[in-house]
Amino acid sequence: MFKDIFKGIKAYAGSLQLISKLGLWKYFGIPILISIVVAALVLISAYALADDFGYYFSKLWIWDWGKETFFFLSKILSGILILLVGISIYKHVVMALSAPFMAPVSEKIEAYILGEDNHKHRVTSFSEQLMRGVRINMRNLGMEILLTIPILIIGFVPILGFVSTVLLILTQGYYAGFGNMDYTLERHFNYSDSIKFVKQHRGLAIGNGIVFILFLLIPVIGIILVLPLSVTASTTETIELLKEQNKLKTYDV
Repeated sequence: MFKDIFKGIKAYAGSLQLISKLGLWKYFGIPILISIVVAALVLISAYALADDFGYYFSKLWIWDWGKETFFFLSKILSGILILLVGISIYKHVVMALSAPFMAPVSEKIEAYILGEDNHKHRVTSFSEQLMRGVRINMRNLGMEILLTIPILIIGFVPILGFVSTVLLILTQGYYAGFGNMDYTLERHFNYSDSIKFVKQHRGLAIGNGIVFILFLLIPVIGIILVLPLSVTASTTETIELLKEQNKLKTYDV
């Protein structure tokens, strides 16, 4: 799996060059706008709700001494928790709504890698791509939250904090990479087969998703470039993998 994680990370190296070579920047306008709007809503929510959640958490401290300190720490913790949940929601909402715009990008990269003559796949409409994106990402969001809650709880246990951080990064990365891979897989696999395929190659998803998450830590420029680069990197590696396993054929919906 570690080899696949490295491959997923390494794929980003030529993404900018490939985007420019194929003239793909024009397809990213609306997804970038969606990314900026959703990110702004998440940050505003985290800032606005931190005080409220911090206040309720501080009620757990029943003593007078240290009350202000506990409230301050509760406010910070609340902001972090809201931000973590917000990042999860952000990436899945953005990837779901961007599906109809990212599918053509993935398709053009696939045509470039395979050659126009060998470029055969299942044709889907704008609405079908959107519904597929919503279905995949809402499923992934639910799974991610279910896994994230116990991981965060583990983080409060002394010594296990580091383990919790690693598990959180791997979980966030896996589901981010999952969404990026599905822009390609939706043309070749049905819903169930796509899930099975990503599970079999979770290292590739994690590698792609780790860089995705790291981009979100870069102010402004991160949310602008995260989709173009992550989708391009994911598509190149997913197509190569499908080609290697002779799975480039159409499936029934």
